[in-house]
Amino acid sequence: SLDYQACQALATNCIETKRLDKYVHEEPMIRGPKFLVRLRSHTVFEHTPVKLFCTVEGFPMPVVSWYRDGVILDKSSGRYLVTSKGGIHSLEITRCSTDDTAQYTAVAGNLHGQASSQASIVVKRYRQEEESCPYAWLPFTGKNHNNLLLHSPVSATTLLLLLSSPCLLAAMLPQIHYTKINITFLERFGPVFATEGESATLSATMILNPNLANLQPEAQWYRDDTRLFDSKWVKIETGRGVTTLTLPNLYKDDEGLYTLRMVTKGGTAEHSAFVSVADGPPPVPAAPGAPMDIKIHDANRDYVIVSWKPPNTTTEGPILGYFVDKCEVGTENWTQCNDHPIKICKYPVSGLFESHSYYFRVRAVNSHGISKPSRMSDPIAALDPTEFERLHGGICVCLCAAEGKPPGVPAGVHATEIDRTYVVLSWKAPAYSSKAPMWYYIEKCMADSGAWQRVNTKVPIRSPRYAVFDLAEGKQYKFRVLSANIYGTSEPSQPTGTIETLQLKGVPSAPGQVIATRETDSSVLIQWAPPKEPNNLIGYYIDQCVKGSKNWTSANHKPHRSTRFVVSGLTKGETYVFRVQAINELGLSEESQESAPLTVKAALSHPVVSAAPSAPYDIALLNCDGHSMVLNWKKPLHSGGAKIREYYVDKRRSGTTMWREVNVAPFSERLYKVEGLTEGAVYQFHVYAANLAGLGRASQHSADFNCEAWTMPEPGPAYDLTFCEVRDHSVVVEWQKPVYTGSGPITGYHVEYAKKGSSDWTTANETAVNHLFYKVTGLEVGTTYVFRVRAVNAAGVGMASMASDPVTAKAVDKKSGDIVLSFESCQINEGSQFIWKKDYKEITDFSKGVEIKSEGHHSKLIFKTADKEDFGTYSVSVTNTEGVSSSYTISAEELAKMLALSYDIRHPIIPLKSELAYKILERGRMRFWLQAEEISPKCMPFMTINSTFLQPNKMGHDVSTGIIEFIMDHFTEENEGTFTCQITDGGGKAQSSLVLIGNGNEGPHFSEFLSLHVGDDCSVTLVCKVANLKKDSEFHWFREDTEIIPDVKPDLGSGVCKLPIKQFSLKTAGIYKATISDDRGKDMSQIDISGKDNTIFDFKMCSFQLLSPSSPPLGASAAELVINCTATGIQLQLEKDKGKYSIVITDPETSHKRTLDLSGDGELIPSLPSLYRGKVVGGLPDVVTIMEKKTLSLTCTVCGDPKPQVSWLKNGAEVEPDDQYVVSLDQGKFASLTIKGVSMEDSGRYTMIVQNKYGGESVDIVVSVTAVYHK
Repeated sequence: SLDYQACQALATNCIETKRLDKYVHEEPMIRGPKFLVRLRSHTVFEHTPVKLFCTVEGFPMPVVSWYRDGVILDKSSGRYLVTSKGGIHSLEITRCSTDDTAQYTAVAGNLHGQASSQASIVVKRYRQEEESCPYAWLPFTGKNHNNLLLHSPVSATTLLLLLSSPCLLAAMLPQIHYTKINITFLERFGPVFATEGESATLSATMILNPNLANLQPEAQWYRDDTRLFDSKWVKIETGRGVTTLTLPNLYKDDEGLYTLRMVTKGGTAEHSAFVSVADGPPPVPAAPGAPMDIKIHDANRDYVIVSWKPPNTTTEGPILGYFVDKCEVGTENWTQCNDHPIKICKYPVSGLFESHSYYFRVRAVNSHGISKPSRMSDPIAALDPTEFERLHGGICVCLCAAEGKPPGVPAGVHATEIDRTYVVLSWKAPAYSSKAPMWYYIEKCMADSGAWQRVNTKVPIRSPRYAVFDLAEGKQYKFRVLSANIYGTSEPSQPTGTIETLQLKGVPSAPGQVIATRETDSSVLIQWAPPKEPNNLIGYYIDQCVKGSKNWTSANHKPHRSTRFVVSGLTKGETYVFRVQAINELGLSEESQESAPLTVKAALSHPVVSAAPSAPYDIALLNCDGHSMVLNWKKPLHSGGAKIREYYVDKRRSGTTMWREVNVAPFSERLYKVEGLTEGAVYQFHVYAANLAGLGRASQHSADFNCEAWTMPEPGPAYDLTFCEVRDHSVVVEWQKPVYTGSGPITGYHVEYAKKGSSDWTTANETAVNHLFYKVTGLEVGTTYVFRVRAVNAAGVGMASMASDPVTAKAVDKKSGDIVLSFESCQINEGSQFIWKKDYKEITDFSKGVEIKSEGHHSKLIFKTADKEDFGTYSVSVTNTEGVSSSYTISAEELAKMLALSYDIRHPIIPLKSELAYKILERGRMRFWLQAEEISPKCMPFMTINSTFLQPNKMGHDVSTGIIEFIMDHFTEENEGTFTCQITDGGGKAQSSLVLIGNGNEGPHFSEFLSLHVGDDCSVTLVCKVANLKKDSEFHWFREDTEIIPDVKPDLGSGVCKLPIKQFSLKTAGIYKATISDDRGKDMSQIDISGKDNTIFDFKMCSFQLLSPSSPPLGASAAELVINCTATGIQLQLEKDKGKYSIVITDPETSHKRTLDLSGDGELIPSLPSLYRGKVVGGLPDVVTIMEKKTLSLTCTVCGDPKPQVSWLKNGAEVEPDDQYVVSLDQGKFASLTIKGVSMEDSGRYTMIVQNKYGGESVDIVVSVTAVYHK
């Protein structure tokens, strides 16, 4: 018995020893760090110590680093005491202050991974001056406890209530008022343009007021709104009024908008600038730029999924694919993960070693070579997801006894991520506590088959999450999971629902219209419409090019998400065009259409942008549905020198004083719907406007608006009344239609007006107009009026709009012809002056006919002798005001119109009461006369007969009546022709003509009838000449009584009218007519070019002669031949004779000779009609190379008479048209074969056959499709 007990004890001891040895030998195999004891949060009082502890294990022994709010802890300051002994680590703050309130992180790391633990320290303030206060917060010690009970008027019960109710205690504490610290930037960082591999430094210098040592602002740096912290890629230093951010080794990942925010308890000051990082020199010429933004997804025991963003390609060739590289942490051995380039910017990397950490990078490939590698990713450990979550305290599994049995059935199988070729599955693990290890099997089947197939995994699946790879695109699958151990396999789980893998949709479509607007003298704002087919859009690349150079460069080197981008670093005065490409994981879209050219210069000079805008005014209610109101208001009277970009609306209940924001996000329209109102309540509103300089003053509050639904049948008010064409007795009023239309559609509008200050309204139009403008007439010159508009529907006349701004009817000087820019300032102070500038340079040279006149609130810039070089941007600013200014751009086209109008004003046409007329007097005399509306004594009349001037002394004129006359003593047949009277009176001119010919035709007529002209290039033109025209004379062309609208209008000034006939043939033959008419009559000319009467051309065969020695001359016996012109040419049919033939074509003026050699070596040459066989004129290449998925279009021009038929062959077999292969023959001469979405199978030899009844020919084209292979 004792021996048995001894043996049993010995066996137990051996088993325990082996068990301990097992753990001893396993311990060195632990690789990743693990926190055995995690950090705990503490709340302490200022001036007291605090200590954080943690315990870490791992092999090799992990190194622990400490962070405060994400920034590495500065241990050199002496404030912190860090100790480390074995695996126990501590951080001690010996004397806490309120500045020590933060989140502290311990990060443990070794060669095989990282782990972290976080805790917060909250330091409460202890105020000595409040010790005598009965509500003061005192440290709870014995001494203080006695003092509190003996000397405080608060009872112990009350004290316990305060201590047990923090909310009550906080409510009794005084409110904290933070000290306002004003921050003024002395030196700011500007835009940076650098190249990969370089370094960049952003620095800002500032002054603080007041500058308190214990209230220093915190410098926060952001890139594209993402907070930056000290790291391998970013270094931040702050102190003594200077903060600096350094990027020691630039990659394109570093490109973006950098913002510095100086944060204090009382507010924030910030400054931003763009950092551009261009591609560095490629390893080989024309190789692509490096990819960027490497991300790691779904890390597991043996695989990770890597994604990235593609580089821009402007001059480089298209990207064929990418290589993914990996490197184990602690080594420098990079290995390539894929054998062939992959086209998609996402790749699953498998074959990793569990618990090992890796870096990843990506290289791009094109036809020229391979790019530099991207920036490497952050290290990632290949760990079981459950192990990773356990290390971070994320999961807890309840276990039950299951020794010697298979595990239970997994549950809840579902897909957490679905891609083109893989699906990430997750499930709930069964309850399990056996010592035997458990793993999983995954099975898949097609959704409609029911045939389950086990997924082959390279390592056992031990976590309840796994990615199934090598799936087909666009297919439907079902999945189920089985658990297993050494005792057996469980039943399958319930299958998932149908899971369909994504299908390749291609790159995005091209972005829409690109609009460029001026920003500064070195930057331009680009805006564009998003693509109609985004296809998982990643972002955009913007390209720029100097107009006319075609040398495109990238404006950004990292995809930009927004549809707005400011292109910086441009050359002032240079003209650029811009284009945009969209990006997804497959690559870049086609380029958008180019923007309109834009010259870089400041949108407004900086001295002018000196103030916020003035307040909006006249808030109107346009509609109310009981829960919302639609408001409108008038824009500020002055903008402060910059465009008003946004508005803000506040509301309040009538009778209250508290204003509340309506909109948090700004908006730019002056029409806004305020929602969430209470029905029956009465509200008031006011509005703010904002520009680049800031937020302006609030408007006067609106009238009381009752929130009751509008149900009246009549329309609501119109809004936005504006004016144009203000004259001495009239003005044109414009408006916007009402938002509330009533019970039916709006049928018209009434315009009402009243003198300023009067309530006596007059309706300008008794009959409603159905358009949104009306010209009000009958006004008094110099009188100021206000206007309003009422809409009308079937129910009646609706509400009146809010009254317009006052407008004064004033006379306009129409006689000077000067070009004038006029400006009226809404604000003038003592000492204010008007400063005029051209292209933002003050105008000081007045020698070129420029004059400035300023009086009161008005100033004018007058061009006395404007010329075509005066176009540009003109601006005016008013000194000693809040930025009152304006600008106007005169384009070259607008200036040309102004100069033409100025000429017309300075050289007006003298209006005539009657045109030139005649009267036959006694003894053969003839009286010619006309009457002008008004002439001066300086009037100079001239008379011409058939372009011959008569003596001026024979002309007479009467200033009082405006009659000008001329009497001819003898009128004979020699005097027939055109009589013209010209009048010059100062700058004005007038002219009137009269034709007197034998038939007495006094109206417009043809002086030369229609004739046909054939040019040397065989072009055909109809020509005629007209005379005796007036300004309202009309000329028309007709063919077969159908009017023809020519590309070029007839030149009635010269009287010569031409009609070119393009591609003269049977289709264009026919009877052509021309007419000229006005109120005096009508004349017509006609010509027949149908060819039916053989009257157009006379073709003669002058000689035929055989030059072959064996044949006698044909010319001796051949009679003269007459051949008609036809639409298909001149044809000669030969049966037997061979030789050299000549043909001479004559018309009444010239002759044309052509020679044709039909001799041969004993073989009969085919007849001439064979010359009209089907032919390929040109346009097809010999070899075509194209990438997969693109669209190939083979197009060329064919000819023949009759029109040939076209067919296509591929490798000798006829091409059958379908959705992919599109065959077309446009107008009988443009043949094309279009292949959509080409693939490798479309490579081969294509043959086009052109044939008609006279014969044909064929052309071969070799098509090579370039493929990109996938692993």
